[in-house]
Amino acid sequence: MAFAAVVQVGPAGLIFWGIWDRGEERLHESIRRSFPLRRPEVEVRGSRVRIDSPRASARMELARGKPIESICPNDRGGYTWTRKRAGVRVTGQAQVGGRALSLDGLGVEDLSAGYHARRTVWKWSAGVGFGAGGETLGWNLVEGINDPTRNSERAIWVNGLPSEPGPVAFQGLEAIRFDDGSRLRFSAECERSHSERIPLLARSDYRAPLGSFAGSLAGIELRSGLGVMESHDVHW
Repeated sequence: MAFAAVVQVGPAGLIFWGIWDRGEERLHESIRRSFPLRRPEVEVRGSRVRIDSPRASARMELARGKPIESICPNDRGGYTWTRKRAGVRVTGQAQVGGRALSLDGLGVEDLSAGYHARRTVWKWSAGVGFGAGGETLGWNLVEGINDPTRNSERAIWVNGLPSEPGPVAFQGLEAIRFDDGSRLRFSAECERSHSERIPLLARSDYRAPLGSFAGSLAGIELRSGLGVMESHDVHW
């Protein structure tokens, strides 16, 4: 499992990446501030992603897929925008820990921006997998941000086509309950966490375990699923 991100909050930039080698049960990762004159370890250009680090390198490309897009106002006069797609084909390769790894499977793309409330707390999950009937699945589920009853960023992709489920309730980072009573269970294999304090600007406490999913995705039984759960409490 591989991920990479470029983040900008006001003048502060951050990049992070990770490769979870499931065979070796080892997480290779890096998180650092970005600076204008430093070549970034992560570069995202359209559907192509590059990781270049002394610790690892990777190239990934996402195939086309149908995205969802939402704009959600908040009670502080701001708004957030997001555009996401999940369950899309990803191909590539990585070099990490002295091993060459093939990256050939399904993935998620997340583009987000906005003017958030001064304090924003949310739980989020994204993942990919296959249904009991062989369907290709992807999901993006959230509670605490971009989550009105309708026109939210919640989405489930079945064979590439997205639909919006009703509101969900996260049960810690162990499960997600849907409004039809079905439940998606999560088993963590590794975890990323990061806490940071920038005086007078921001504070962030973040957890993001990676692992496998089982159960039902709004009534669709999973045969297999992989992805992430996330908890974030931030002052911008």
